[in-house]
This record gives sequence, structure tokens and C-alpha cells, in this order.
Amino acid sequence: MSARLLARSARAAATVSLCVTAAFGLAAPAQAVSPPSPGYLDLPATNWDGSGGGGLNTQLPTDPATLLRSLDADRAAGVAPRRYSTLLHQYWLTVGAQRSGIDLNRWDPNRGLRANLDTVNKVYDNYLRYQNADPRLYWAGMAGLAGASFASGFLDLQDVGGVVAADPVHRLGDAVGNALRIVPTPLGMRLPADVRALADDGPQLSSADVEWYQRRLLTMQKHIYVDMVPMHEAYLAGGMPAVDEMAAAGLLDDNAVQAWRDVAAGTPADLSDALVRMASREQNQIVADQWDVTAADDGHRGRVLAYATTVAAEPAIPGSHAPGIFDPVHTSAELAGSTWQVSAPLPAFNWADRDARWRYIADDLVPAYRSLIQDHPGQAQPLLHTPLATLVAQERILTRLPSFTAELARSLRVTRSTR
Repeated sequence: MSARLLARSARAAATVSLCVTAAFGLAAPAQAVSPPSPGYLDLPATNWDGSGGGGLNTQLPTDPATLLRSLDADRAAGVAPRRYSTLLHQYWLTVGAQRSGIDLNRWDPNRGLRANLDTVNKVYDNYLRYQNADPRLYWAGMAGLAGASFASGFLDLQDVGGVVAADPVHRLGDAVGNALRIVPTPLGMRLPADVRALADDGPQLSSADVEWYQRRLLTMQKHIYVDMVPMHEAYLAGGMPAVDEMAAAGLLDDNAVQAWRDVAAGTPADLSDALVRMASREQNQIVADQWDVTAADDGHRGRVLAYATTVAAEPAIPGSHAPGIFDPVHTSAELAGSTWQVSAPLPAFNWADRDARWRYIADDLVPAYRSLIQDHPGQAQPLLHTPLATLVAQERILTRLPSFTAELARSLRVTRSTR
């Protein structure tokens, strides 16, 4: 066969091959062997606890549109949800961050409060946004209002120049120590250890101690956001099917799924149950271990600063009580044939302790917020639309310290009774 004929035959064979491929899609298997989203499957959530900057894994982008394309490819390919778990989590996290006006790439608790202050405020504004967008989202509203007290504590530890300062803690410790001077020493030794530590050690804490504590709080704030915001965004966008996908991916447990079923049901009893379940997840699952580590810090600075936070707390939820009113100090002792008692409007518990913290939330904050929303909607709506900066200004302990000191001196009681 001549060379010209061989070339003609080769061109004909190639033409037939192309026609068959076009007609029957025989080239499709070659395309299907590539993974649907290279590099985005089976990724660990290395920053799930909020301790670092950025999102859940540095290999993932922080642009929701880019993430969604990979996520849709995984779904279309029938990939098991657990394999794209971190991708799914990151997608809803970035949706929430974008709507909150938060730059995930710059959100790093290790940079301190000054660098993160705008983000701190946007976190709580976002929670209030959820409640205002959907009246059934009780947890978000409670978190937003309670966050005013949290954010005011941050600001109280900064001077006007934005430099970390320990002076507010010193002044609070001095106020408690001065008030306790009327307590006989043997009786004073029976007071809760946290009360004595604030009076003795609070005035000795340094700015470095306060800065360390701020970073601990910033980390916990981000951890809560990373966990709670994605499920809120998923539900608002896709309802229960989106929640079920997160559960199938291993991101939500039965308690969380039931909370969203309660939200979907929408009765007052269901919404109340959802509030308790979400609050329990927040405090007993998300940050419980981080509070334990904070409280166990060497030198007791964690417990002293956590107790100072507890003393200073004044929740912006009408009907709720300051910790020192909810569970005030009351101690007694038998001394030289007499019964001595001391009572003071100081908390008999430390916010860092998980059981005591949960009792305060479950028995005071939750009922107060539920009553506000269900029984007094006319009072709730203006409050939920109040700018966070206004709420924070009302909660500042530096603003309230003179009245707090006067009330402590006036209300502290020492009594003695003989047999």
C-alpha cells in the first residue's frame, strides 16, 4: 500500500473514532476518574476551636462562591457527606461571615482585642440580625443581648488609647477587699475562695495577665461563632434538609438536630426547648473545656479574672439578675460560742465553672429571655433593634463601679447571734 493510501486510511479511521466518541460519549470515563473537588475532601477541621486565624482549614478558600462550586460538585458526584464535612462547614461559615461583614482571614484571637474589636461587635450584631430576621431564633437573640455584657467587659480592660490595662480589675478587687474589712478574719476565711482571691490577688494582676485573659475570651467567642453560625445560615437558606446534610456530615448531633426540628415546629413550647438545647450546646459542648483550661491556669489568674467577669456581669435581658443577686454569698461560722454570718451581693459562683455557669443560664437567663420574647414582645422588639454600642455603654463596669461599690458597702451584712 502506498504512503498516500496509508495516510488516507489513517485519517478515515480517526474520523470514525471521533464520530463514535461524539455519538456515544465513549470519552466520558476518562473525565470521571478525576476527583470532583481535588483537595477539598477528607480535610480535617484544624481550626474548629477558633484558636487561630482564618477558617477551618488553611487549604480551603474563604470565598463562598468558590466553596459552593466544589460543594455542588461533591454532591452531584454522590460523595458521602462525611467526606466533604469540613468543606460544607467552611461554606456555611463563610456565608455567615460575609453577611456579618467579618473578614475571616483577619479574624485571629491571638492578635488581641484592639485588632479584633470591630469583629467582636459584629459577632453580636449578627446574632441580633438572626433573631430579627426570624422571630423563632431565640438562642441568637439571647446571645446578642448577653453579648453586650461580654463586650463591655472587653472594653473595660482597655484604656482610651486602646492599650490593655489592669486598672479596672485592681479597682474592683480593692472595692471587694475594702468591703470585707468589717468581716472577722476567721469568718472571712470561710468565704468562697474566689471572693478572697479577687480581693487579695486582683489588685496584683498585670496588664499581661489581662491580655492573656482577653485572648482566651476572644478564642471562645470565635469558637461559638464557628459552631453556631453555620447551622443558622444553613437553616435560613435551606430549612431542615440543609440541617440534615450537616448532621449526615457529622457536624451536628441529635441534640442540635432536635433543636432545629423544634424551631421548624414553631410552637412556644418547641421554641423554648430549642433555646435550652442550643444554649446547652454553646456552654456545655462548645466552650466547656476551654473554660476549664482557663480556670486551671497556673497562678490563679484565670479564676480571678473569670470571677471579676462574673461580679461585673449585668445582662441586658429584662427580668434577668446579676450573678450576685441570683446567687449571693452567704457564709456562717461558729466562733467562740457564737454564730457569725456574712452575706453580700457578690456571686457565690464563678462563671468559669461549668455546672454553676449552666445553672445560672438555665435558671435565670433562659427564663428571662423566654418571658421577654413570648410575654412582652412590645418590649423585646425595640431592645433587639438597639445598636450594640448603646447596650455596651450601659453595661460598662467602669461606669457602674461607684454605684457598685456603694451598694456593696451598704448591702454587706455581718451578724452575730449567741446560743
